[in-house]
Amino acid sequence: MIRYIAVDWGTSSFRLWAIDVEGQVRNTRKSGQGMSTLAPDQFGPVLDTHLAALGAGPGVPVVICGMAGARTGWRDAGYLDLPLPLDTLAEAAIRVPHEGRDIRILPGVARREAADPDVMRGEETMLLGALRRFGLEGTVCMPGTHSKWARLDEGVLTRFETAMTGEAFALLSRQSTLSAFVDPAQVDDRAFGDGVKAALDQPETLLRRLFHLRAGQLLGLVDGAEVASRLSGLLIGLELAGAPSGKGAEVTLIASGVLADRYAQALDLAGGGVRLLDADRAVRAGLAVAAAGLWPDEMQLETTR
Repeated sequence: MIRYIAVDWGTSSFRLWAIDVEGQVRNTRKSGQGMSTLAPDQFGPVLDTHLAALGAGPGVPVVICGMAGARTGWRDAGYLDLPLPLDTLAEAAIRVPHEGRDIRILPGVARREAADPDVMRGEETMLLGALRRFGLEGTVCMPGTHSKWARLDEGVLTRFETAMTGEAFALLSRQSTLSAFVDPAQVDDRAFGDGVKAALDQPETLLRRLFHLRAGQLLGLVDGAEVASRLSGLLIGLELAGAPSGKGAEVTLIASGVLADRYAQALDLAGGGVRLLDADRAVRAGLAVAAAGLWPDEMQLETTR
């Protein structure tokens, strides 16, 4: 029996988990139907299609985090301000009227400082899950298109910063003069490490080093795998050089797949300790905590394993 549906609706992706009465994942749906591909009136039909494929009846509630709650998403779920006790997140969820089904979207978080503003959507739910399931504290890195660096103190999100590392890599590898030489599918660990160390040691030289990648390929001095990996290393190294924790600090890395490997290697090169938590498990756990807070009378839920 499906007890509730958990959804992480990002800018470029849609991920859904059907959770049973024991808090276990019963089924999963994933697609490229992210916020950037949809008009506001398309979110409901997309969700309905996935729910129908799972056979989830109208009585099964849905909790959503991420960009579905953006101003240009399904419904604007707003932002909560810092400092934020993460356990209060579900209290601010908005309800989306949708053919009798109970659908809630969790808010994002904002830092409303005129000189240094910042926002997040989705990562706050990941932090909530890591807090409740793994006892998360201290400095946290959540890499992605827009990497987030957060600080948790006794369950309170006190600070966060965003770095556009993933977006910068995508733009440089697809739309710059480097695009003809970059194949992101090719991996060269040595070149990646060299890029990280160069950016950590001399972050002010980044723009010159980017052109070195083009010149090296034109002159036959480097191959495509080296260009892609060194580019990735330079950008991630630059992010670490400017990280709010400083180089060499203890960091909890919440990530999955290739990003987890890359950032773990880069953090190790920066000389700090790394604790790795799986991003999918963290966001599912956060959505489970939110579901338990939203529907306490209907279900007694444990955080998803």
